Amino acid sequence: MLLAVDLGLRTGLALYGRDGRLVSYRSQNLGTRARLRRAAGSVLNNHAGVERLVLEGGGDIAEIWKRAGERAGLRVRVVDAETWRRPLLLPRERRSGADAKAAADGLARAVIEWSGAPRPKGPLRHDVAEAIAVGLWGVVRAGWLDGVPEAVRRR
Repeated sequence: MLLAVDLGLRTGLALYGRDGRLVSYRSQNLGTRARLRRAAGSVLNNHAGVERLVLEGGGDIAEIWKRAGERAGLRVRVVDAETWRRPLLLPRERRSGADAKAAADGLARAVIEWSGAPRPKGPLRHDVAEAIAVGLWGVVRAGWLDGVPEAVRRR
């Protein structure tokens, strides 16, 4: 399994199976760096079977998650937003951060539908939408999918 994390005190999490399909997703407000430090290891322990961890973001929050992933024996990759946005979003969708976040919502909803994952009960938060998107990038990069599924590309 692959766990994708959109880093921040409000953290987006997206779990993918070896078949490249989204299994689950959620947003979690960790509130403080101290709570985040405790939560990173706990989140990883609660996701048995995770082999890979893809983190979108940087700085000290990325280091906290990276260390927790390495302690858990995971393959860890830290990327910036442009790394996954370039191959998954159209140039017009990447003109601004706001445009990219809106496009990530549409992409995430297409991934949810294609994967057969439970539909969100309300609006998707941008952190979870971006976690879903970076997770899709991660499973393609890992070779678990040959490319972005046609149903997702057509969104």
